[in-house]
Amino acid sequence: MSEKRPSYDPTWGFETRAIHAGTPPDPASGACVPTIQQTAAYVFPDSETAAKRFDLDESGNVYSRITNPTVAALEKKLAVLEGGVGATCTASGHSAQVVALLPLLSTGDDVVAARQLYGGSVAQFNYVFQRLGWRSRLVDARDPGNVERAIGPRTRAVFVESLANPDGLVVDVEALARIAHRAGVPLIVDNTLATPYLLRPFEWGADLVIHSTTKFLNGHGNAIGGAIVDSGRFDWSLVAALAEPCPAYHGLRFAERFGKLAFTAYAHAIGLRDLGPTMAPLNAFLTIVGVETLSLRMQRHCENALAVARFLDRHPKVAWVSYAGLPDTPQRSLVAKYLPKGAGAVFTFGVKGGLDAGRTLVETVRLIGHVANIGDARTLIIHPASTTHRPLSAAELQESGIGPEAVRISVGLETAADLIGDLDQALAKI
Repeated sequence: MSEKRPSYDPTWGFETRAIHAGTPPDPASGACVPTIQQTAAYVFPDSETAAKRFDLDESGNVYSRITNPTVAALEKKLAVLEGGVGATCTASGHSAQVVALLPLLSTGDDVVAARQLYGGSVAQFNYVFQRLGWRSRLVDARDPGNVERAIGPRTRAVFVESLANPDGLVVDVEALARIAHRAGVPLIVDNTLATPYLLRPFEWGADLVIHSTTKFLNGHGNAIGGAIVDSGRFDWSLVAALAEPCPAYHGLRFAERFGKLAFTAYAHAIGLRDLGPTMAPLNAFLTIVGVETLSLRMQRHCENALAVARFLDRHPKVAWVSYAGLPDTPQRSLVAKYLPKGAGAVFTFGVKGGLDAGRTLVETVRLIGHVANIGDARTLIIHPASTTHRPLSAAELQESGIGPEAVRISVGLETAADLIGDLDQALAKI
């Protein structure tokens, strides 16, 4: 009989890990593709086991709002790819942000965040979190000094996007990690646009990584989801919710009981259990299948994005292009340091003629989809000021670098010449 295939070998390359980590053949059936455990609940062998699982004294499935084998397989895979110790998958990227901040912030506490965030995140941080008693300080994180100056006595976390949505700008993760750690707080990095194939924030000092798995990890626009990955390096005993006795679990102290896995254990036992933003097993399955081809897709995404950005940069009807992969970008040194394999596939460009010109462009492309999503195999385009960033005021749009002429493009996997041809014919109509 052959030796059982391991679930994960640390010597494997990225591509091998993306396919095999966390998803060995099913021991019961021998199926080589992960099974979809479409169940709400699980049979307990006896009452004692059930009680232990409810008290977190024994690992095991209780209810799919908290854990599910298919979702757990994706969590294992993402933790391995990011280089973390554990992960928590959620129903969406937005819910991942809430679950990540839940143990860190109490009423009156604040998070210092980059102003260069997805528009929905800016709205969440500025408006929704206020209703929870959480405060947000949004600053231009392209200068790490702005983040350091914004940190106050009630700051409990620093939050940035490694590659900003929508303008594709890079932040100095290592510098921000040093600043956060001097203040005794974790650095949270949304790595959605870069993915662990292009950038692994933990290698530069980040403590938590957030993903909207809907985007490049899934890669096919067919499943909503989010994820939080823990590096295992932050001292969670410094966080009151994890260090103090938890009344919901008979005084259990998460930091003491679970050590490096304290955050992940809390995210499942409290975040998922009590807030309920659970990832569906089918969505986890679709994302697992998508991750298997992540490296190949990201290579093509980056190649196509650079070709499209170069075309737009030379076009007479385009005022500017914000893509960190262009050779004359002011972010050249950051790209060389953090993104040697490519600068991602999402960026903005400004069309001469302002608001009407931007709308005309997105309405006259034929091949490219006018869609409110990114990270798809298909190329997608949208006018942020009137859609994804519509909740923002005029001042907030300006601060975020989203003028009325700005158009966001998420470059897909099609033939680059076809994408360029489609943009060319649409620009000709302006």
